[in-house]
Amino acid sequence: MDGAIFFQQVVNGMSLGGMYALIAIGYTMVYGVLRLINFAHADVMMVGAFATLFLFSSIGLPFGVAIFLTLALCGLLGMFIDRVAYRPLRQASKISMLITAIGVSFFLENLFNVLFGGSSRFFSAPDYFNKTLTFGNIIITNVAWIVPVITVLLLLAILWLLYRTRYGMAIRAVAFDVNTVRLMGIDANRIISLVFALGSSLAALGGVFYSISYPTIDPLMGVLIGLKAFAAAVLGGIGSVTGAVLGGFILGFTEVVAVAIFPELGGYKDAFAFMFLILVLLFRPVGIMGDERLERSRF
Repeated sequence: MDGAIFFQQVVNGMSLGGMYALIAIGYTMVYGVLRLINFAHADVMMVGAFATLFLFSSIGLPFGVAIFLTLALCGLLGMFIDRVAYRPLRQASKISMLITAIGVSFFLENLFNVLFGGSSRFFSAPDYFNKTLTFGNIIITNVAWIVPVITVLLLLAILWLLYRTRYGMAIRAVAFDVNTVRLMGIDANRIISLVFALGSSLAALGGVFYSISYPTIDPLMGVLIGLKAFAAAVLGGIGSVTGAVLGGFILGFTEVVAVAIFPELGGYKDAFAFMFLILVLLFRPVGIMGDERLERSRF
């Protein structure tokens, strides 16, 4: 492999990693405030892909408007899921909430299977995303550089929200000790709903970018992608937003570049995420940037 092809694969890997990172942020933020792995999170990504396709292709809205409405819709969906499925179980055991999360995931998958059928659909997007930039022998599609750039910008925006705003201070307080927050008169449920809205919107955006890059969608598309994003969150340090993004980039880079260097491993590319997950759990359970004090999240 020459240098041009290697650099091109690095960009492709960063693009895939950015998609994983956007979804992993939602996993890690919900875990930070509720100590819950929200397995329905990846299916919200699927809802985002279908919603954008419907608004753009069927209704005919401009693609940017369709994405904006999709982010708002999925943010509301995340808040609705929290209100209906998780809030009544705040005082219940963690296993009850985990089983509920799996149930919500199955519900969304089967609902969209009934509404849209189980067969794959082509995801049409503006030609702009598939146009290429040429640098000598390096050819890069627009979506390949747009995704990592937007991911980094959103990471900076989230960090600003968490550390420079009152809502961010409230989110970090709820993550640290929700009972004390309630005693101080803060509406913890509203803060948790905000986290669900933010995480669900990012998952929807990740689903849109993934569908642009790999333009077929189906009701079960979130299953494998969600597991990989969860592995990325664990790799980076579950409970750390920066770690989730770092884990997503590492996972995407490895998945693409390793197959480019060793083509015979192409059939095993999906195993890299789970290999990372096993290694992290064996040697550093808190992840690269996770807090050694497992009971505390530091975002």
